[in-house]
Amino acid sequence: MKESYLPISRERDQTEREQMEIIKSRVLIVGGTGYLGKRLVKASLGQGHETYVLYRPEIGVDIEKVQMLLSFKGQGAHLVQGSFNDQKSLVNAVKLVDVVICAISGVHIRSHQILLQLKLVDAIKEAGNVKRFLPSEFGTDPATMENAMEPGRITFDDKMVVRRAIEDAGIPFTYVSANCFAGYFLGGLCQPGYIIPSREHVSILGDGNEKAIYVDEDDIATYTIKTIDDPRTLNKTMYIRPPKNILSQREVVHIWEQLIGKQLRKSSISTEEFLASMREQDYAEQVGLTHYYHVCYKGCLTKFEIGDKGEDASMLYPKVKYTTVEEYMKRYL
Repeated sequence: MKESYLPISRERDQTEREQMEIIKSRVLIVGGTGYLGKRLVKASLGQGHETYVLYRPEIGVDIEKVQMLLSFKGQGAHLVQGSFNDQKSLVNAVKLVDVVICAISGVHIRSHQILLQLKLVDAIKEAGNVKRFLPSEFGTDPATMENAMEPGRITFDDKMVVRRAIEDAGIPFTYVSANCFAGYFLGGLCQPGYIIPSREHVSILGDGNEKAIYVDEDDIATYTIKTIDDPRTLNKTMYIRPPKNILSQREVVHIWEQLIGKQLRKSSISTEEFLASMREQDYAEQVGLTHYYHVCYKGCLTKFEIGDKGEDASMLYPKVKYTTVEEYMKRYL
């Protein structure tokens, strides 16, 4: 076993050294003031990339976003004005860089803008200089969700529309599947509508034993930036699956109980109860709850193997010290 492991380990180390010797790509981040986008900007700068952040004139008087942009500038980022309503401005922004990363929102309870990326695809195609495009994905791999339930499947369908446009245009790409954002899932002990863990009670979804994958948002950004100059992920999907973070809801709850030193009261929500309650919500809420249904009741994140068209980030970048579920949840103590 050691004989087969060591050569592979040396090969990975050599690949990482070769990557370090590569001239780092210039990066444009679209949606850089968002929940994940701001982390991508930080990671890009931290890993030594010349980083450009697109800001839209529609920002108006959103002082918090303006101050965030100025903070990026102070850290060395370049601010570039551009708008999805002005194709020329998008083309001009794209021409400045080698890699484009889009992190605009695909969450209906906030703002679902996935199809706006079709304008970005057109701009990249017209500019003709981009070596790689990473569209706004970062969740469940939409290619595995062709049988998803309505209305939540619209998220996956729209992402597949963007993928087809990218591939039809011949644009080099990497898709990033980061599974469950820790802040949304761990913060609420995997319960929809909660982002701070209770010290008293938890509702178990189904039997609570379906496995999901939880990733610290900062780690998502770290892995994403690592992939942009890596030939191993070109025209592939990179799956972020930290081995210690593949856990069931009951396992997440148990970790929290150990941290707080007490047992929570537990009740369960059957599939039928969950779906009935979901149908009483407005459209945007139903979309989000459908995603919870597939993750927590169907275990959609762990019931397929990574094939030839994918790569496992943990295998590619074993030196990344990712945040475990237990480490993440200590912040709530």
